Amino acid sequence: MTDWRAVIIGFVVIVVLGIVGLTLPVVGQLAAGLVGGFVAGYLAGGGLGRGFWHGLLAGAFGGLVGGFLIAVAVGLIGWVGGPAGGLLTGVAGLGIFVVAVVVSFVMAVESAIAGAVGGVLDE
Repeated sequence: MTDWRAVIIGFVVIVVLGIVGLTLPVVGQLAAGLVGGFVAGYLAGGGLGRGFWHGLLAGAFGGLVGGFLIAVAVGLIGWVGGPAGGLLTGVAGLGIFVVAVVVSFVMAVESAIAGAVGGVLDE
């Protein structure tokens, strides 16, 4: 059974560290996924598989929400440019969201591995 408390706390850690990690563009995001996944796995406990699952969920949610916010921001910026700007940046925002979904899967795997380590250390 999924411990949603652990997933939500791991997700919040990913979001907060991801925002702070914007100062170090690639390293900050990787660290956010690793630390958030570890926290989710450690809080869920129960071993390798359980930690993996909870880290995976926390990382996937973090990536999807981040991608959605970026896509909305690009769309809103285009809306200021009128109908043509809105159309162009709306398509760009949709493309960015698709890329963000792919990145969220990568972040989810990274967080899942860290969550598995956290789940093992909790035993």
